[in-house]
Order: sequence, then structure tokens, then C-alpha cells
Amino acid sequence: MRVDRIRLRNFKCYGDADLGLDRGVTVVHGVNGSGKSTLLEGVFFALYGSKALDDRTLDDVITTGEEEAEVELWFTHDGRDYHVERHLKLRGDRATTTKCVLETPTETIEGARDVRREVTELLRMDAEAFVNCAYVRQGEVNKLIHASPSDRQDMIDDLLQLGALEDYRERASDARLGVKSVLDGQREVLEDVRKQVERKEDKGLHERLNNLESQRGEVTEEIDHYETQREQAQNTLDTAEDVLERHAETQEEISDLEEAIEELRSKISETEQQREEAKERIRELEAEREELAEERADLLADADLEAANADTDAVEARIEDLEGRDEELRDDLEEVRVAITETNGEIERLREEADDLESQAEQAREEADDLAERIERDEDDIADREAKLEELEDDIETAREQFDDAPVEFGNAADHLEDLESEREDLTDEIGDVTADIRAAENAIEEGERLLEEGKCPECGQPVEDSPHVDVLDDKREELADLEDRLEELEAERDDLDDRIERGEELREAERRVDRLEENRDNVEQLVAEKRESLEDRREQREGLLEDADEYESEAERKREEADALEEEVAEKRTELGEINGERGAIKETLEALRRIAEIDDERDDLASEIENYRERRRNRQELNDERRETLSSKRERKRDLESEFEEERVATAREDKQNAEQYIEKVDAKLEDLEERRTEIQNAIGAVENELEELERLRERLETLEERCDRLESLYDEAETLQTTYGELRSELRQRNVETLERLLNETFDLVYQNDSYASIELDGDYRLTVYQKDGEALEPEQLSGGERALFNLSLRCAIYRLLAEGVEGTAPMPPLILDEPTVFLDSGHVTQLVSLVESMRELGVEQIVVVSHDEELVGAADSLVRVEKDATSNRSRLERGEPPEMELLASD
Repeated sequence: MRVDRIRLRNFKCYGDADLGLDRGVTVVHGVNGSGKSTLLEGVFFALYGSKALDDRTLDDVITTGEEEAEVELWFTHDGRDYHVERHLKLRGDRATTTKCVLETPTETIEGARDVRREVTELLRMDAEAFVNCAYVRQGEVNKLIHASPSDRQDMIDDLLQLGALEDYRERASDARLGVKSVLDGQREVLEDVRKQVERKEDKGLHERLNNLESQRGEVTEEIDHYETQREQAQNTLDTAEDVLERHAETQEEISDLEEAIEELRSKISETEQQREEAKERIRELEAEREELAEERADLLADADLEAANADTDAVEARIEDLEGRDEELRDDLEEVRVAITETNGEIERLREEADDLESQAEQAREEADDLAERIERDEDDIADREAKLEELEDDIETAREQFDDAPVEFGNAADHLEDLESEREDLTDEIGDVTADIRAAENAIEEGERLLEEGKCPECGQPVEDSPHVDVLDDKREELADLEDRLEELEAERDDLDDRIERGEELREAERRVDRLEENRDNVEQLVAEKRESLEDRREQREGLLEDADEYESEAERKREEADALEEEVAEKRTELGEINGERGAIKETLEALRRIAEIDDERDDLASEIENYRERRRNRQELNDERRETLSSKRERKRDLESEFEEERVATAREDKQNAEQYIEKVDAKLEDLEERRTEIQNAIGAVENELEELERLRERLETLEERCDRLESLYDEAETLQTTYGELRSELRQRNVETLERLLNETFDLVYQNDSYASIELDGDYRLTVYQKDGEALEPEQLSGGERALFNLSLRCAIYRLLAEGVEGTAPMPPLILDEPTVFLDSGHVTQLVSLVESMRELGVEQIVVVSHDEELVGAADSLVRVEKDATSNRSRLERGEPPEMELLASD
């Protein structure tokens, strides 16, 4: 794996940072507290999210004072490109992940858990394994050496994927126990089923079944006999019921015929009555037709038509003439009405325009009055602004007076303050470096005093009597005193510089105040000039409004005179309208009489048709009654025939046969019911025996199945036991192979970085216990090494584990970058040089990317690329700057 680029926004001390990383060794350099480690924490957080925060929460990730944060990481793994993006947002008092996306070459994965799971599978390590192998965090350089052998074994086994074999072994053991439990249960079930089979075989089920089937045959024969007798009785019953049914049907038909005869008599009488009523209606219609003829004659007289010439065509012609004249008059009437309407509209328009003109005149005069008030206010504003200009001139002069005794001239305060702040920043860096040196010296003195208490040399860790370096602590104490004196001097310089910066800030603020005052003065002068111009414009505008008001009032008077003249024309048109309406009224009365004459002609024709219809109905009813009389005669004859068809003696015999048959059938049915119940009982018993026989057969089949299942479970139990043993042996064998390889790599690495004749070798046993052997053969625990030696020992162990994972079991495997965060915390200057050798050796061994975070200048020399981290003292935000390694700077200077 290679980290290509990291982008942070509002992540801890970073406001907005974007950094690309190259192959080889990258050193992230800067003073303590500048945010170097935070940069690596951003990479770790991008990969594993909340699992990378230890005991902290997501709230601690977002920059103080901000509401949200973003982290993006681009990396290459096994030759393929990946991109992970995480967004956080504060919701109330708690931060939550609002976006988490991993883009792979084949798919896009969303969700914090799914992304973390995919990264774990991709790198073959979770967050804990990542910090145990590739990421040596600040303060954890001694983590592996201080761990117990069992904890160290668990850490390394997890990294080497041996923990999975232990999981498999435990699963195989659980499976073996599970199979044993199931096998014991199946054996109990097998014994129970075998006993059930034996009990059922002892019941003699087949003999019982034969006896029951014989009894069922006897009952069935008896049932067949009674059913035959019942069938004969049923036939007798059916014959008697048929005779009685036919007799009842004949009596019913005779009754129906009597009702039909009576109904026909009634209908004949009713139809005769209707014929008489139709004859009376014909007389009434003929009288009504005569009355209409008299009304028509009266209407002809009113319409000035002679009766002799007043046929239908003449009436229609007269109606057409009058309608034509009415149409002409209606057109004339419409023209007059339109003229009146248009004239009224013109009058209304003229009066509205006059009202609008008077309103405009009134509005113009109101606007003129408003302008007069506005002109007065503008004159007052101009006077106030001229007074304000005088005040601004006085304020400008007062602000400039602050530079009379200042160390810089007016206009140079900002540059002066920038120089002072740059000086304070350099001084702060120097104080940080001295503070770090003091902390390192104190740690060295504390470690040396501990070794002296144990009777060992504070420099090499050997017994004091065998070493000439006992006085090294005095040198360290003198060095610490010099550093503390230097720190006191630097802090005094910083206090004096803070006072000068405060004075510089006051001068810069005075310059800014003068700029603001001069800008205000220019603005006020411009406003005064604009006010004077607008004042003259308003005066001219007021005069124009007063002239417009006079013109509007004159035009309104003229339009009202035009409207009065049009009112006289409307009166003449209304007189003409009355004459037309009078003539149309006379025409309307004549037309109504003529149209009534036409209606009377139609009504008389309708009455003639209705009279003819009534006459036709009388003829039809006469024919209907003739048909009914013929039907009445035939029904009377049918009734006489039916009454002579049946004899009473035959009907009595049929009733007696029916009663005897019903009594016999009732007795037989009771007997058959008893026999059916008996047969059902026998059949149920047969079914019960057959069910027991089927159950016996099922039990035998189940017994056979259980025997086969027990055989398979016994075989499976043996296989699970073999598998459990195999996983355990494989784990032990692989651990031994890894221990041997790790021991070799650890010795190679430690020899490379620690060139000292005091130690012969390092031993790592199968339980991951570490032992250091001196040249004289004496065995030491790693904790007995000096502070610097322990740090180098742990770094060597970390690098050996990294090499073991990178080489893999069957060839090389892609690994994350080797990340070392402040590895020089426990090292003196001599051991730092050996750390540089370790870093260079890992690069020569083929580690694609190494990232080292340190404030130590000596490590910068091992860098292929350099990243500087600085923190703004004002905003407390860190920023990144790409630098050049010392070798590149020398080449550039040549």
C-alpha cells in the first residue's frame, strides 16, 4: 500500500490542508506541538474511522469552533487505486458521520462499518493490528517490549493471521462437541423407537384385522337384505303417491277452470262498458271541434281577414308579412339603442377623463408641496454634513499625532508590525527547540539516575565498576543548567518583544483609523455635492408640477362641456325609440291572433284524428269480446270432462297403500340405521388396526434411518476430532516457522542499527519471550537495556515484524507504509544516528514508502522528500509546506 494524497478540512488543528506523498522516505518536520502527528492521525482515521480514536470520540476530531470536518485519502494497494472520504457534522452536542464512501476499482462502498470492514480485508489487518505493525505512534515505541509474552504472542499471531487457525481449531472443537451431543441424543431416540416396535409386534395386529373384516361381511349381507325389502315398499309408495298426485292435479285444474270462466265473464262485461264510454267521448270531441271553429271566426275578424279567403296558406302569408315588418322595426330599434349606448359611453368617458384630469391636478399640487418640504430638509442636511466634515478633519489630525513620538513614520506601521511578528515567531520556535532539548536532557538524567541506583552505567547500562562513564550525569546536568539559562533569556526577550508588538498594533490601528476617517471625509464631501445638485433639480421639478396642475384643470373643464352637448342628442334618440316600440306593439297583437288561428287549425285536425281513434277502439273491443265468448265455451266443456275422469274407490285404495308403505319404510330405516352404526364401529376398529400396522411400518423405517444416522454421526465425530488436531498442529508449526524467521530478521536489523560489541544475539522462543545475550553469554531481559537501547530494540522488532509480513508466507505481500511518529523521543544524539541507519536499511530492503514524523534535524538528512509543519500563533491553525532535503538544497546552491 502507498499513500498518494491526504486532504484535511477542519480536522483538529488543520483548517484546510492538502498533501501528496511520494515513494521513498518522507520526513514530516516541525517543532513540538505544530501538528505533525495529527497529519498521520488523519491517515489512520481515514482508513479505520472511530476505531482509530482510542478513548476519544468523534467530537474531538472536529476543529474547535467549527461545525463539520472532512478527511479524504487517496492510496494505491496491490497496483490498484482507492479513494476514501469521510464527512463529520456536529448535531447538538454530539458529532456524527454524515458521509463515508470508499471508491474501489470495481465498486463504491458506503457506510462507516462497511468501509472499515473492506479496508480490514484489503490490508489484512484491523486498526489494532495496523498500530502493532506499520504505525509506531508517539509514545508507543516500547509497546511490544513492555507487553507480556502472551500479549505479544496474541499481537504477532493476529498480524500473521495465525489467530484464524486458532479460531478454526476452536470451531472444530465446538463442532466435535456438538456432534457428540447430537449423537448421544440420537442414540436415546434409537433405543426408544426400538422398544416401540417390539411393543406393537406383540399385539397380534394381523389376526385382529382378519376377525374384524369377517364381522364386517356379515353385517353388510344383512344390510343388503333389508335394503331390498325397503326398495319394494318404496315402489308401492311411489305408485300410490302418483295416483293421489294426479287426482290432486285434476281437482286443481277444475278449480283453475272455474276461476278462468268467472274471469272471462267479468272481462266481457268490462269491455262492453268501455265501448259505451268511447261512444260518449266521441260526442264530447265533436262538440269541442265546433267550439274551435267559432273561436277561429272571431279571430279572423280581429285580424281583418275575410273568412272566405282565410285558409291556412293565407294566414301563413299574412304572418310572414307582419314578421318581416317587425324584423325591420327591430333593426331600427337596435340601431337607435346602439347609438344611445355609444353616446352614453362617450359621455361617461368624457366625465371620467375630466375626473382623472382633476385628480392629476390635485396630485401634482400635493407633489409640489412634498417637494417644498423635501427642499427644506435637504438644506438642513447640507448644513449638518458641512459641520460633520469639520469634525472629521479634527479626528484625522488627532490620529496622526500618535506618530509624533513613534519608532516608524505614518504609513509604515503594518510592515513594522509584520517584522516584529516574524521576529516573535522565530523566537517562539527557538524556545520550543530549547524546551524540547530540556525535556530530552531531563529524561536522560532521570534514566541515568535510575541506572545508577541499580548499580549500572548511565550511558551503556553496564555495571559501574566495569565502565569509565560514571561522570556522564554531571555533563548532562551542566547541559541542562545552560539550557534553562538560555530559556530564561529567550523568555525575557519574548516579553519585551510582546510589548513592542502591542505598541505596533496600536500604531497599525491608528493608520487604519486615519484611512477610515479620510474615506468617510471623502464620502461626506461627495454626498454634500450630490445634495446640492439634487436640491436644484427638485426646485425645477416643483415649478413644472404647478404648471401641469393648471393645464389639467383647464382640460377637465373642456371635456365636461362636450359631455353636456351629447346629453341633448341622447334625449332625441329616446323619442324615436318610443315611436318604434308603439308600432311593434300593434304588430305583435295581430301576430298573436294569426298564430292562434294556425294553432286552432292544428287542434281541429288533432281532434278529428282522436275521434277516428275512438271509433277504431270500439270496433277492436267488439272483436275481442267475440273471441272471449268462444274461449268461455271451450273451458266449460273441459271442466265437464275432468269431473267425470276419477272414481272415489280408486283414490281410497291408493291412500291405504301409501299409509302401509310409509309405516314399513319407517321400521326398516330404523333397523338399517342400527346396522350401519354397527358396520361403522367395525370399520373404525379395522382402521385403527390398519393405522397401527402403518405406524409399525413407519417405526421400522425410522429405526433403520436412525441406525444409519448414528453411523454417520460417529464418522463425523471422528472427522471433527481429526480436524481439531490438524488445526492445532498447523498453528504450532507455522508459529515455529514464523518465530525462527522473525528471530533471524530481528538479529539482522538490531546488528545493523546497533553496532556495539556488548551484545552477541537476540533469542525469541516459541512463546515469544525475548532474551538479549551479551558477548560474555550473560542473558538480559529487554527491560534491562538502557533507554536508548530499548527504543532501538523495539524499533528493530517492529521493523522485523514489518519485513516478515511484507515477505509473506508464499511470496511478497502488499503492506501499508512504515510510519514512525516521533521515534527519537527516548534517543540521545548517538542513537538518533543509528535510527537513521535503520530507516535507510528499510528503504534498501525494498519498503516502498516510509513516513517519519520528527522535530529532530538529523532525521531530515535521511529524507527523499521533506514536509514542514508550522502553526499560526494567532489562529492556532497548522499549515503544511513542501520542503527540499538538505542534499537538494546543496545541489541547488552549487
